[in-house]
Amino acid sequence: MLKAAREEWFALPESDWLEAFSHHPRIGDRAALELRFPNTYDLSANEQSGVGAAREDVIAALDEGNKTYYERFGFIFIVCATGKSAGEMLTLLRARLSNHRADELRIAAEEQAKITAVRLS
Repeated sequence: MLKAAREEWFALPESDWLEAFSHHPRIGDRAALELRFPNTYDLSANEQSGVGAAREDVIAALDEGNKTYYERFGFIFIVCATGKSAGEMLTLLRARLSNHRADELRIAAEEQAKITAVRLS
């Protein structure tokens, strides 16, 4: 079943991927997470638990990196956060900022597929 869902996901047009991305909270934005996503707050908060213990400077850097990422690509930074620390996610975010948009869109779609697989497992 996951294989079929994955095949369908990657057959969708960019507009559908962007729609799916728009329903994710930004990494580290706990206030928006609770406000915008009350029905999935616990799930997303658990996935992003590595951010909860992060130092303020790391949280601030994630916030700034998220803004830069959105300005560059036009969609939020998507990463399967499960098991990753805030520092690891910040490193990934910064590394991915150098990608071309088409490459980054594909990477984000792959990360979305990972998130879906984790949630359905």
